[in-house]
Amino acid sequence: MESRQAILAFAALAQPTRLDVFRLLMEHEPDGLPAGEIAKAMDVPHNTMSTHLAILTRAGLIEAERQSRSIIYRARLDAVRALAGFLVKDCCGGRPEICAPLIADLSPCCPPQRIAAREAAHD
Repeated sequence: MESRQAILAFAALAQPTRLDVFRLLMEHEPDGLPAGEIAKAMDVPHNTMSTHLAILTRAGLIEAERQSRSIIYRARLDAVRALAGFLVKDCCGGRPEICAPLIADLSPCCPPQRIAAREAAHD
């Protein structure tokens, strides 16, 4: 990730509603949420939410997919990974023992058995 793209992503997330929307979409991976449900969950008017979603999309943090009459928004996990990697790329001057606590905090929030159970539930 280049600095310019990282700055766009951070700028998009530097607004409370957009940060909350992004976190909401992360909670709903991999299914995503329709735009109307996002607006309702955030208690934000649809036209205002549309602007927030457009900014997050332009920043590369989320993506939209039309399904029938709905537009489903999802977090772009590859962008999240790239942004986190950008932040820690040169971590600790090559001394991994210093970065170990940070890496532990970045480890998956869902143990493998929870992921497998969730995927089985969607089949």
